[in-house]
Amino acid sequence: MATPGPATLEVTIERRVEWPDTDASGHQHNSAIIRWVESAEAELLRRHDLSWLFGRTPRVRHEVNFRGRLWFGEVVHTRVRVASLGRTSLRFEFEVRGPSGVAADGTVVVVHAEPDSTSAAPWPDDVRAAFATAAEVRL
Repeated sequence: MATPGPATLEVTIERRVEWPDTDASGHQHNSAIIRWVESAEAELLRRHDLSWLFGRTPRVRHEVNFRGRLWFGEVVHTRVRVASLGRTSLRFEFEVRGPSGVAADGTVVVVHAEPDSTSAAPWPDDVRAAFATAAEVRL
């Protein structure tokens, strides 16, 4: 279940650690964190009627700080928030929590680019309006 955050610039989703989310060590595989973050990002965009952005926001940077383990069957809450909106880029901050607290946090930077373009383009007005308060900080 997803819940809106302050000023609708964030969202939190709930998932369960499934078998394919783990590796030979028995806890979450590093790729599971980014999948959960991208699921939360997708929910945030849907809430702003911006799902048309899928395919137009390539990731140009991500940083993940692994702080704890998540085990098969545990419930995980992933919070993603718009941290800053630049002319062509958008930075999300995220936190993934399990029963023992924060398991990972970090940032993901995306840019706006049309599928047939070789470079980033300025954000359309409806994106800027949706995330207006984040536009105060430029990347």
